Amino acid sequence: MNFRIAALPGDGVGPEVTAQAVKALHNVGECFGHTFEVQRGAIGGGAIDDGGDPFPPESLELCRGSAAVLLGAVGGPKWDDPQADVRPEDGLLALRKSLQLFANLRPVKLHPALIDASPVKLEVLEGVDLVVVRELTGGLYFAEPKKRWADADGRAAVDTLAYTEAEIRRILHTAFRLAMTRRRRVTSVDKANVLETSRLWRELADEVAEDYGDVVLEHMLVDNAAMQLVRSPSQFDVIVTENTFGDILTDEAAVLSGSMGMLPSASLGEGGGDTPLGLYEPIHGSAPDIAGKGIANPLAAILSAAMMLRLSLGLGREAEALEDAVARTLEDGCRTADIARPGETSLSTDAMGDAVVSRISDSR
Repeated sequence: MNFRIAALPGDGVGPEVTAQAVKALHNVGECFGHTFEVQRGAIGGGAIDDGGDPFPPESLELCRGSAAVLLGAVGGPKWDDPQADVRPEDGLLALRKSLQLFANLRPVKLHPALIDASPVKLEVLEGVDLVVVRELTGGLYFAEPKKRWADADGRAAVDTLAYTEAEIRRILHTAFRLAMTRRRRVTSVDKANVLETSRLWRELADEVAEDYGDVVLEHMLVDNAAMQLVRSPSQFDVIVTENTFGDILTDEAAVLSGSMGMLPSASLGEGGGDTPLGLYEPIHGSAPDIAGKGIANPLAAILSAAMMLRLSLGLGREAEALEDAVARTLEDGCRTADIARPGETSLSTDAMGDAVVSRISDSR
């Protein structure tokens, strides 16, 4: 089968890790008889430098004409001026909004070979296997008004937190459907003791739960959820929450895996059938401090490609082979600098990618 994939490498380490994910995809294609036609587009700070637009129309056209989108990362110190009219992150938000990618899935599962890489105690980490489902196109990042101004009292700014019933219901249904395939437990995270949007969220969660009688629903305030993620993370199965809370909690959860370089993500739209259009990216961001050094961990990008194979392309067997290749790479002691123990030899980005590729054919 032939699949057209849009690759948006972006900024910082994005091009480095995306190259390894693409390399792994091509090897999967060779092993299983598929062709992945990967076409690259611009996004983020580099796109601003080239044409002033962090997500140019031709990149959007490329994404819309593809089966799935593989993203590296956007942003960096070069574009961090808070007074700038346009920022790299605007490109990512525009991509999510344009493709109506409302559901962000971030699985968190510690590989046994990396048990020593996490700063969290071993007894706390045992049994951790959770997914955070984050609403991605509403809330503070998108609602209006959003502006800055100055008056006689000085400078001021406003962001608006707004959600509609339809936006909340669809992300809740996504979480409950996912829980039906796992341990049948949903934790809905909100701030219902303070925020009106959270009180609506909690009310709708109770209503949606009635459609999923086999799933246990619990409510948890976001500050308590932040504490519980490091105190007792194994209690969670599926966490569902709004945009800003999900952004923060998923970065916190990355500590459980030992490194943000290990965690993939999928951003899905409603689409049709069992293979929705999706955007797949590592959660680690552009990591400008190590960009260009060839030491970034490509495993999150490679595992994001595995999620793409499964969720958007319907290639479950191929996804499993790629995930198994990553697992055996770690079991065999291959490490990049972020997950290596003191004194342990670490591999370059390219070498780690090669290590995974060399194991794919054995995972068929």
